[in-house]
Amino acid sequence: MDKYSVKLLSAAYRNLDNIYAYIVTELRADQSALDLIDKLEEAIFSLEFMPQRGAKRRVGAYTNKGYRQLFVKNFTIVYRIDEVKKQVIIMTVRYSQSEF
Repeated sequence: MDKYSVKLLSAAYRNLDNIYAYIVTELRADQSALDLIDKLEEAIFSLEFMPQRGAKRRVGAYTNKGYRQLFVKNFTIVYRIDEVKKQVIIMTVRYSQSEF
C-alpha cells in the first residue's frame, strides 16, 4: 500500500484556527474545540493511506475539477490528490452548512 504525504494549504490551516477560535470564544467550549480539531486532523492525516476514499466533489466550489471531500461531524474537508508526487493537498475545511 502506497503512503501519500499530506500537505495543508495555508487557507486550510486558517480554517482550522478559525473553527477552533469560534468554538472557544463564541460557544465557550474549550474541550469541545480541542476534540473537534483532533477529529479533523485525524481524518486529514488518515488520507495518507486511503486518499481515494473521499467522494468526488459534485456541488459548490471545487465542483467537477478532480477534488474530493471527506465529512467529519458538520465539517467538509476538500482536497485533491497529486498522484505523481504521491501527495494529498488539503484545500479547505469548512462548516458543511455554509454555501461554498
